[in-house]
Amino acid sequence: MTRTDQPARAVTDPVGLIADLISHVEKDLDPAAVRAVVLSVAGGRAKSRRLADALAARPEVLSDGRSPAPRAVGDLLIALRKAGATTISPPVCRDCGKHLRTFQRRSQDWYCGVCNQDTVECAGCGTARRIHSRDRAGRPRCSMCPDADPRDPVDVIHEVITTINPAIDREIVADAVRRSAPRPSYQQKLAWALEDNPRLLAGEGHLAPLRAIPRFIELLHAADVAGVVQPACPRCRRVVRIDKPLDGQRVCRNCIAKSRIEECSRCGARREPATRDAEGRPLCPHCLITDPANLETCIVCGKRRMVCTRTPDGPICPNCRPLPTLVCSICGRTAPCMLSKLTGQPRCGSCDQREVNCTVCGRFREIHSGTTDAPVCGPCTKPDAELWRPCPTCGEAERLTTPGPCRRCTLKQRLNGVLADDTGAIPPKLQALHDALSGTQRTATAMSWLSKGIVSTVLSDLASGRRPLTHEALDELPDSKVVEHIRSVLVAAGALPHRDEQMVRLERHVKDLVASHATPEGRQILHRYATWHLIRRLRRRSRGNDITHTQLNVVRVHLRSAVYLLDWLADQDLTLDSCRQSDLERWMTRDKTQLRREAGHFVRWALAQKITRDLSFPAVKWNGPSRAMDDDARWATARRLLHDDTIRTEDRLAGLLLLLYAQWPAAISRLTTAHIEETNATVRIRLGDVAVTLPGPIAELALEQVTARRSHAVLAQTESPWLFPGGQPGRPISAWAMGERLRKLGIRLAATRSTALFQLATELPAAILARTLGIHITVAVKWQRAAAGDWGAYAAQVSHRINHPHRHGDDDHAPR
Repeated sequence: MTRTDQPARAVTDPVGLIADLISHVEKDLDPAAVRAVVLSVAGGRAKSRRLADALAARPEVLSDGRSPAPRAVGDLLIALRKAGATTISPPVCRDCGKHLRTFQRRSQDWYCGVCNQDTVECAGCGTARRIHSRDRAGRPRCSMCPDADPRDPVDVIHEVITTINPAIDREIVADAVRRSAPRPSYQQKLAWALEDNPRLLAGEGHLAPLRAIPRFIELLHAADVAGVVQPACPRCRRVVRIDKPLDGQRVCRNCIAKSRIEECSRCGARREPATRDAEGRPLCPHCLITDPANLETCIVCGKRRMVCTRTPDGPICPNCRPLPTLVCSICGRTAPCMLSKLTGQPRCGSCDQREVNCTVCGRFREIHSGTTDAPVCGPCTKPDAELWRPCPTCGEAERLTTPGPCRRCTLKQRLNGVLADDTGAIPPKLQALHDALSGTQRTATAMSWLSKGIVSTVLSDLASGRRPLTHEALDELPDSKVVEHIRSVLVAAGALPHRDEQMVRLERHVKDLVASHATPEGRQILHRYATWHLIRRLRRRSRGNDITHTQLNVVRVHLRSAVYLLDWLADQDLTLDSCRQSDLERWMTRDKTQLRREAGHFVRWALAQKITRDLSFPAVKWNGPSRAMDDDARWATARRLLHDDTIRTEDRLAGLLLLLYAQWPAAISRLTTAHIEETNATVRIRLGDVAVTLPGPIAELALEQVTARRSHAVLAQTESPWLFPGGQPGRPISAWAMGERLRKLGIRLAATRSTALFQLATELPAAILARTLGIHITVAVKWQRAAAGDWGAYAAQVSHRINHPHRHGDDDHAPR
């Protein structure tokens, strides 16, 4: 092990580095015993890294025991000596050089009890001596002059409380005193503080000079002592535990966190730092967790992930945490389960996270018992008054006997802190967002969303006016999925107007691509091609609807192919005007040429615009599917989706629409509930201009999806028009996500759709095929010709038979 390897190893393997450094000095101690001592002293990840850094910087401290050094190094030396180490030196006093079994510190130096004595003038005798205690006024006292009070502290406190509640029992007061202040000296200070200011018990507990006073008031309030008022946080006005000092007052943990907010040096989020980097810059909890240096290799899956459980064999990630495989008492599946604290029965992870309407009380809560069809919430599972009690804030929602308000009240308090402006009021434009988030059924999802990344920071900036509430202001933020979700939530809540995000993204891409081109002539041509041809045609085809991600990618591919061709021409000192057919064919036959076929679209446009002449780039004619059609596999998959109840309803319906009606995932994802029509016990779906009657099993799936569909967004339950809602409110599932879900079912998208279209083209005329499936008539004609379905001849024969009903005696045998 070299000195150059130690800094990196102090991050990746601090315990191993410490053990190796000790073993290099202490030869007689067993390596397993050394590692056990290190683990007992090193503590968590941050402390063990600091200890490893200190020993790597100065390993001589192991043999000389001299400071300056962190306290953890001194604790390690003492622990090693107790374990039998002889070469390792104990800590040494900085002044007298005495070997220490315990030590005291000033900054990074170690001292013995004699050398570390700090003498001040005693308030009683006036002699400069060591501080032993402080009197009632807070002045120092030596051991010879204590501020003695012969009264019993419990009697003093009981006398103070009797002025508020004369019927108070002394035993209740004594029990609360013992639990909040175990030491007699601290009980004396508690009695003095309450005697000096009895208003601390009447609502002014936030002014308590001692941390034990809020705890003492909480115990009296829990014992139902009348007249004692539990104090509220002076900043957020919440009735919660306040034991943190801030500016001369006692505040809650949340307000302490807000007072420590800094901008994360890595992601820019304004949050309370979880740690600091080597240069002292703050890092938020998210960046601390996701830091690659803090990931470890899971012994089960072999991937570098966060550590959930540590075993003697090594760390285990959250996905591989050891859970017994049992039969879930709710859904009946055999899966890794946890034992419920209420029932003692196994419950799988899916049921543990599900929130539905309880079949007993009808309220939307987590499942604790019952079945999948008849779920039962916790209070209905075990209606024990000692176990469940009303929320102290709203008084309605029941919760387990834990301190603090219920989830919904916690969410509302969190929203008030995030969305309130400098005056404490919520801006009118964000009031609808506040109401939608506070009224959501899935409070845990909303709380988790507010805690992710920069969500709270962005919403707080919008509420305070530091950032305007506009799309342009959000565009200034780094492009990420978190920002896009914030935008969709604001649009769905009515705080921002709707806009076509894919079109905006395309226009931004076109602008950057054109501006980055090298030649002025190329920039002009690309601008004309993108703006006046590709985007203009896309707007005309979309007919005022939002464009899809697939359409966006098609335009991007055409633009890239044009850029590749123009770049090559510029390298050859050519332009589109000076390019000849031989030059174009030379580019097409290069091995490094990319998007060769797509560039033909650009060349043909340039010919039509007379930008170039004497060039020829014919379009590739489609002559039918290039792969063999597996119709048997298609029908086998369709039968599995019809009868397999373990597959989710939305996946079964989407798969059947692809298998039987040749619908692309992009078309399926944009279906709305208006496309499903139910009249006279008949269910139809409108995929094109003409509605198609669905068979019974598929009709049941369609109606079930209309009823059971829900979005995974954080907003309250809203009437979404989409048949397949997406994770972002107000938007359908993306075509990519829909395709991925179908691929997981074993469906090959392109091959399956080609097989379905081929079969339908052999059975239906092109005009009916186009009107029912929503495809273009030219596409339907091409598929009909590929399937060798001579429907044009059949139509002519039917027309001839109608006009001449008595000719051709074999007309009765014509297909009908």
